[in-house]
Amino acid sequence: MTEVNKYISGFSSDVQEVLKKIRTVIKDAAPEAEESMAYGMPAYKTHGKPLVYFAGYKNHIGFYATPSGHEEFATDLSKYKQGKGSVQFPLDQPIPFDLIKRIVEFRVKENSDKAAAKRSSIKKAGK
Repeated sequence: MTEVNKYISGFSSDVQEVLKKIRTVIKDAAPEAEESMAYGMPAYKTHGKPLVYFAGYKNHIGFYATPSGHEEFATDLSKYKQGKGSVQFPLDQPIPFDLIKRIVEFRVKENSDKAAAKRSSIKKAGK
């Protein structure tokens, strides 16, 4: 059993279903992402950089896509309680899985673009 499976299994069955679905959405949108646990919650990285995190709570799901991920989707996220780089999706409302997918896709592109720019600058410096 992976650490993420163990984490998810610690919740009630209804919350487990939501967490499993979010995990699937992330893995589908970022198949190359590395899955691990960080800060006590499931974490995903691409190009060695943080992509997104999520966590289960009694009344909501916490979703963390770094400040840039939240800034890009500020309008879509405006109806949810937020912090810098975090959003709470209440469990008594439909979870916006499509929005989560779009945020993950945005973060994948952002990390890929940054990694490509870094490779390019290293190449230029090496000439």
